[in-house]
Amino acid sequence: MSAPPEDARALQRGADSRDTASMFSKEVLDYFQNPRGAGELADATARVEVENPACGDTLQLAARIAEGRFAEVRFLARGCVTSMACGSWLAEWLAGKTIAQARALTPREISAALGDLPPATFHGSQLACDALEALLSSMK
Repeated sequence: MSAPPEDARALQRGADSRDTASMFSKEVLDYFQNPRGAGELADATARVEVENPACGDTLQLAARIAEGRFAEVRFLARGCVTSMACGSWLAEWLAGKTIAQARALTPREISAALGDLPPATFHGSQLACDALEALLSSMK
């Protein structure tokens, strides 16, 4: 029996780091591989979980508000690399921001901060904004 062709061997061992680097921006990979604000927040002022019904990705966002600002933010995500990176970016970005600043954030701004997400992964930035919107609504 002959050895499988090179492309089949590549599929068997999975994508190597060069493949991953070509699929995702360095910013996305950094926030995915070195998450900021991941975990639970026991004394959260508000906590929400949202799901992207198309792909099943979920993002839980918890925040503690003090003096009109986000004092601490944590996230938990299940889903693709980009959704996790967007949750990480959002948790870091929100720290110290006012509620008004948070309300003004758009999916395009998250995308730009993460190296301009391609259309196939833009849903991650939308999921992050959906979670933020739900969090802000729950605090009213």
